[in-house]
Amino acid sequence: MFELRLLCPEERVEAVGDALEALDALSISVEDADARTPAEQALFGEPGMPPPKEGWQRSIVVALFAEEAQAAEAAQLLAPQDFFQDCKLLGMNAVPDQDWVRLTQSQFEPVRITDSFWIVPTWHEPPQQAQQVIRLDPGLAFGTGTHPTTRMCLRWIAAHPQQGARVLDYGCGSGILAIGAALFGATSVDAVDIDEAAVKSTQENASANGVRLAVGLPDRASGRYDTVLANILATPLKVLAPLLCAHVKPGGALVLAGILARQADELKAAYAPYCRLEVSDEEDGWILMTARC
Repeated sequence: MFELRLLCPEERVEAVGDALEALDALSISVEDADARTPAEQALFGEPGMPPPKEGWQRSIVVALFAEEAQAAEAAQLLAPQDFFQDCKLLGMNAVPDQDWVRLTQSQFEPVRITDSFWIVPTWHEPPQQAQQVIRLDPGLAFGTGTHPTTRMCLRWIAAHPQQGARVLDYGCGSGILAIGAALFGATSVDAVDIDEAAVKSTQENASANGVRLAVGLPDRASGRYDTVLANILATPLKVLAPLLCAHVKPGGALVLAGILARQADELKAAYAPYCRLEVSDEEDGWILMTARC
């Protein structure tokens, strides 16, 4: 395989990327040309914040081609185009063959939740001290245990065993929280998501971990639950406040994540008519908020 590297201003990234796709590039990625320098920029895409841009002020566009001739032809065809103005060819390089599966797997190690509770990819042996294990491989749906929001939710579950409880995981992603609740004693767990890929992923992961979940779209959630878990983002959590609180039994637990520390007051205000939210955990600028309803 051969890699074509181009330097493009922000306003040219989308057009160049579209052209490379039309020229049969196997993959196209965009990097900040000023990464790890004082000029490095952050691009945001969280709800309520500016929409993500197509690229940075100075972007490196990397296109991968199956054959050297294809990469050379792409460079030749791009050069005279109007949309390639102010862009520059940085180089064309052969990409060495690698065992991509093994390389990808090597980047995912077991994730510690507590000393005895771990998330372990299927290609790893569980750590010796692991007494409770969720087997989970990276996939299309969010939630592998590597993000602080997921770890905080799982820590809460481990510290609050769900023996005999009815639990709702709203926005289940990979199903990791629902699986955690089942492993820690919940006898009835509903896992719902608006994304069909997440529903499928949750079903597969539940089966792989030997737990039984009721999985489906949000209309599957019904009645009241001892515990309602929602690891989404702050803006949808605010919108969902009346719905989520309506699903919590009197005296039940509401557990919310996907919230930045600076958003705590916004969430408290949104949920004030229904319950008193408090910050229960914090990691890397993210917080876990919980309430008894």
